[in-house]
Amino acid sequence: MLKQRNYRRCRGHHDGGAAAGGHDMPGLTPRGATARRWTGPGILLGAITGLIAATPALAGADTPQALTLDQSINETVGTLSAPFVAFIFSPLPGTAFPWIVLWLIAAAVIFTVYFGLIQIRGFGHALALVSGKYDNAKDPGEVSHFQALSTALSGTVGLGNIAGVAVAVSVGGPGATFWMILAGLLGMATKFTECTLGVKYRNEFADGHVSGGPMYYLSKGLAARGLAVPGRIMAAIFAVFCVLGSFGAGNMFQANQVHAQLVNVTGGDASFLAGQGWLTGLVLAVIVFAVIVGGIKSIATFAEFIVPIMALIYCGAALIIIGMNIEKLPWAVGQIVSGAFTGAGVAGGMLGAIIQGFRRASFSNEAGLGSAAIAHSAVKTKHPVTEGLVALLEPFIDTVVICTCTALVIVMTGVLQIDPATGLYVWNAEAGRIATQGNLTGVELTSAAFESSISWFPYVLALAVVLFAFSTLISWSYYGLKAWTYLVGEGRAREITFNTIYCGMVVVGAAINLNHVIDFADAAIFSMALVNITGLYILMPEVKKDLADYFAKLKSGEIKPAA
Repeated sequence: MLKQRNYRRCRGHHDGGAAAGGHDMPGLTPRGATARRWTGPGILLGAITGLIAATPALAGADTPQALTLDQSINETVGTLSAPFVAFIFSPLPGTAFPWIVLWLIAAAVIFTVYFGLIQIRGFGHALALVSGKYDNAKDPGEVSHFQALSTALSGTVGLGNIAGVAVAVSVGGPGATFWMILAGLLGMATKFTECTLGVKYRNEFADGHVSGGPMYYLSKGLAARGLAVPGRIMAAIFAVFCVLGSFGAGNMFQANQVHAQLVNVTGGDASFLAGQGWLTGLVLAVIVFAVIVGGIKSIATFAEFIVPIMALIYCGAALIIIGMNIEKLPWAVGQIVSGAFTGAGVAGGMLGAIIQGFRRASFSNEAGLGSAAIAHSAVKTKHPVTEGLVALLEPFIDTVVICTCTALVIVMTGVLQIDPATGLYVWNAEAGRIATQGNLTGVELTSAAFESSISWFPYVLALAVVLFAFSTLISWSYYGLKAWTYLVGEGRAREITFNTIYCGMVVVGAAINLNHVIDFADAAIFSMALVNITGLYILMPEVKKDLADYFAKLKSGEIKPAA
């Protein structure tokens, strides 16, 4: 996931791609109770409102005063958040490996072993579930298995798959692809765990809507184990980080990238949109609001339509390129496999390939962050394990399929420079990566790789980037909304308030650049993994018991396909 900013993050210190029942957390609103005053959202709302109000002035960007305000906001946030951001993305001593990535990968390995390779054992049944074979319209929930999967995928598949992979391959060599695939396969077990719990502990309301995700299995699940207070604290921390992340990396950056792509394909500096980010943001905000105001059913309907189109456009183009260079496929696969264990010609050797591959996978598929559990919790099912099984398909599609397509195109098209005399890749020491065609990196490198065989592909890529970014806006609106309602209470007025603020931030994001704000939001998103995975470790025995029970019922015929 993070799909959003992975191509920009490569230049810095790290790589950068939510059910009824109430709770009695102090300062929160139990079901059926009158909303209590909570100062955190109020402060946040005030700050956001101020930013929105300043947008027209900032959008002008021609006056010294506007630029000063923009820079002032950016630098103030940067100064205050720098220690936190540096901590979250800091490397392990003596390495370039971010400790947060190790935290995610270690969890994936543990869950893979604990659940007996569930990503292999459950893969076939997961396909049957997502096909609708076991769907029952009378089951509690709001969306089908396919819609829930599409909604979650819309939040992960995106710029990280396009630009982040290019960074990983150019820095870690083709071998990074091998470790990326392995990490994606391992992450399937993490998704299974968190999404099973998301459904199990969701809140189901009388009107049929649900709210679920880490906030609920942390508070309710840990309470059932005698850890009520720690559970409430962890749930609140997760919710706050999720709200902040949804406004920044899940919103503002996406809007900014949509505007940048539209300007690029309409003439660059000569485009009628140049310097008019507020206009792009306003149009985008209206469209986003029209989709999200209908809740998860509207979002899921949109996602099940757009996600397959996104995947087909991008993967279809990739397969065409691979087909046009099919004679190079065995060589490319050989480069990926051999490079994974030798790292020849790459700084850091084998370790460098591992670091880049694991980092790319972790930042792309979001396994362990807990965000996907919010979307999957809305599924129509009586058996939580079913959605856990469906969810394990998500890292497979995002990382194993789409990211691999990108990597193969980059390796096969020759945009990575090779020394004819040695057959090794040429290392650009100044840039800290393999020398590339035109000295390109990130999304530009991927575009050049495709363009080498399809001259008009930059236009296809621009469309893909816009669709990917827009889909992230939609999915993260739901993640942020559910975290928001957990903090301030359920209710239509509170939902409209959040959606309005969220769409206002779309305008802000498209009109100005607040890099430090987005940096903080990224750190907030990965901070979600700290409390989420801790909770998963505590609750995983419940998941194992539920899994054994479900497979037993499936084998006995008690659970069978819908008529």
